[in-house]
Amino acid sequence: MSIRYLSAAMLAAWLAAFLPQTALALTPEAVNAATFADSGAKPATGPDPFIVKLQVLLSRRSISPGVIDGLDGENVRKAVAQFRRQERLAPGDEIDEQAWAILAGDKVDDVIGAYRVSDKDSAYEFADSIPRDYAKQAEMKRLAYVSPQEMLAERFHMSEGLLSALNPSADFGKTGEALAVVNVRRALEKGSARRLEAVKSTGMLVVYGEGDAIIASYPATIGSEATPSPSGDHEIERIARNPNYTYDPEKNFQQGRNTERMILPPGPNGPVGTIWIALSKPTFGIHGTPEPSKVSKTSSHGCVRLTNWDAEELAQLVAPGVPVRFVD
Repeated sequence: MSIRYLSAAMLAAWLAAFLPQTALALTPEAVNAATFADSGAKPATGPDPFIVKLQVLLSRRSISPGVIDGLDGENVRKAVAQFRRQERLAPGDEIDEQAWAILAGDKVDDVIGAYRVSDKDSAYEFADSIPRDYAKQAEMKRLAYVSPQEMLAERFHMSEGLLSALNPSADFGKTGEALAVVNVRRALEKGSARRLEAVKSTGMLVVYGEGDAIIASYPATIGSEATPSPSGDHEIERIARNPNYTYDPEKNFQQGRNTERMILPPGPNGPVGTIWIALSKPTFGIHGTPEPSKVSKTSSHGCVRLTNWDAEELAQLVAPGVPVRFVD
């Protein structure tokens, strides 16, 4: 039968069956209403509403996908694989209908919420820029955020690209401006971690609680070939929030032409971000980062690097004395 003789209804059914699905437009409503049926509707470019919802649902379980950006990448896949392990599903890094049902994906409709820019937000003292050179950073008062977009995106665990895509005409620095933001809602019990494993092969930091149950997992950058992370068993020694950073090329590494010891000021764009969790092995620790999108994708100088928000949650879960095992 020639297509020109099909009814309109039959033609629509034929097109739905044989042509690629139309991509969902990225709107707060599309993200909140995304269902498993939308998992095949891939946008040509930009954030995917289904992936945004998936990332948020995983993050709410403290199975962190890293930056919530609506893009199907390595950290999303690692989070899905971890979720499947925890739920004792078949191994893999794909979200199938069973896994989506366990996440209650079709029923959840509050993934994107509303936020109004506060007086405190608009009064924040932003840095003009953050120089790469440590000597220049050491001269600054604070290694602060450089824009309202960066500050708000990090607060809500988002990429700046996703924040802008959901709010295409927003003035992010204007008090009272209404924004659509990710609604993550993590709520693990403070001090509930009993041990940590830094798994080098998968680039994951896994947190165990009572009964050796996994209570959280985070994508992590764990050392590099040039400056490998430790091996074996260590423990948490102390936790510093909003830390400064001591650069000492004789103990750690040399950055550029900087050969002298110096202290860099605190701030979310500092080398260790907003959290430093010192380990019993001197000079090594678990910390945040000024570049959350690069976590688990680039090397570190031997430490375990997380996004600032994952490091902040971890700092609430652990205490001095909690064991940390590095698994090769």
